[in-house]
Amino acid sequence: MPATSLPTRPLGKSGIDVTIIGLGLWAVRGDQWGQVDDRSTLDTIDAALDAGITFYDTADVYGNGHSEELLGQAMQGRRDRFIVASKIGWRGFDDARRTTAYDTVEKLIAGVESSLRRLQTDYLDVIQSHINFRDPTMEVFLEGFQRLQREGKVRAYGVSTSDFEYLQAFNADGGCATLQVDYSILNRTPESEIFPYCQTHRIGVIVRGPLAMGLLTGKFSTETVFEDGDFRRHWQTDPEQNAIYRHDLAVVDRLRPLATDGRTLAQLALQFVLAHPAVSTVIPGAKTPAQLRENLGALTAPELTPAEMIRINEIVPPGGGRKIWPA
Repeated sequence: MPATSLPTRPLGKSGIDVTIIGLGLWAVRGDQWGQVDDRSTLDTIDAALDAGITFYDTADVYGNGHSEELLGQAMQGRRDRFIVASKIGWRGFDDARRTTAYDTVEKLIAGVESSLRRLQTDYLDVIQSHINFRDPTMEVFLEGFQRLQREGKVRAYGVSTSDFEYLQAFNADGGCATLQVDYSILNRTPESEIFPYCQTHRIGVIVRGPLAMGLLTGKFSTETVFEDGDFRRHWQTDPEQNAIYRHDLAVVDRLRPLATDGRTLAQLALQFVLAHPAVSTVIPGAKTPAQLRENLGALTAPELTPAEMIRINEIVPPGGGRKIWPA
């Protein structure tokens, strides 16, 4: 049994309750986060489970399937303690045609079944379209997800996007139960249209990027050197990305005074996201158990005060901010 019990919230109309802090599993060996050790990933999952976390988010493309494999390994003999969400869509993506290799219902279902094999389970709690904009295969995903739901292979389905029109289209028949979206102090754009829509239509919001790829931990500067294999090197080598990076570092510097005794800047950032009533859960990544414990500290650290929220609104106005790649 878990050592602690964490607060939970309903995941929209899915009928699933999830811990308000989950674990995002993008940062694994073989992906774009530099050197990551499998043992450390497995230890982090174990630490999350022991801490009471129930919600784990992965994707077929993370580490070319390795993230799902590691989560499947971790779940053996205790599947009932995990609420698992995966995503599908980016494998074989064709930029010119703006479409995916999963261009038929049969291919889509075969792809999800491949995820199930890697995860060593016979069902997913949530499956999500991993395409960030409306494309010619949207109907394929909807039909495939609905068939999988009828067959009991997925409990609920949703979409990962920051495109409001795509979200509306994906929920045209009211069946979309979840939205995964980038949201943080540095990117408050979902507050304007997306969050009110999700509240009205009972769509559970899964927040990715709450720490803005590490920027809101406060540990980066213009002197930071990202290692080979870390996609964040683009922030320094690409002129457009570098301009955004420097802008956001300046914003982070203005936020630093809000990191009071007993609350780190990262914990402040997580508290901010969880304060929005549309949010069901937040899925910060963690490469190590220590990083996981830092994230969970947001639940016991001194709470944001009204005055502090006013100050955040002065620094980044509601609905404002800028996005760092990926969108």
